[in-house]
Amino acid sequence: MSPAKLVQRFLLPSFVVSLVYAFRFGALISHRAEVEFSPLLKLGKRTKISSFTKIKASDGPLTIGERVSIGTGCFIHASSGGVTIGDDSMISPNVSIVGNNYRYDRLDIPVQQQEAVSKGISIGKDVWIGVGCAILDGASIGDHVIVAPNAVVSAAIPANAIVSGNPAKAVFSRR
Repeated sequence: MSPAKLVQRFLLPSFVVSLVYAFRFGALISHRAEVEFSPLLKLGKRTKISSFTKIKASDGPLTIGERVSIGTGCFIHASSGGVTIGDDSMISPNVSIVGNNYRYDRLDIPVQQQEAVSKGISIGKDVWIGVGCAILDGASIGDHVIVAPNAVVSAAIPANAIVSGNPAKAVFSRR
């Protein structure tokens, strides 16, 4: 880890990070949230990030739209494929959005030693993600989707769907 990254991660007070992002983007970040300083992180105006949320964008681009609300205890990690969250979306508490994965096709090499891959994650506008959901690498969620609590999304979800389960499947369509 570079000395600059060590200083940013361990010596920079969280209220300073909150102030910098408030002036830079107009975003409201709790001083109890852990948001990395990164040129790859873009936050929309009036985006709110709650306490105990961890946002990592040092490995890939992370773009969060305007008026997005991110609940307490969430984890968002963008890898080389990137993560995009559309305007007016709501992310409930304890949601994990992880934009990377490992290959696992070789049995002679432990999984953690195989190549890391990243397809990226796309979340549309006006999406509501329920409590405890997992959004995995390669997921694409259309506009106006509702993801029920504790669902696991790993594939494409069409616009206006209400999805539930593991893996998430459409159970209803918004009209």
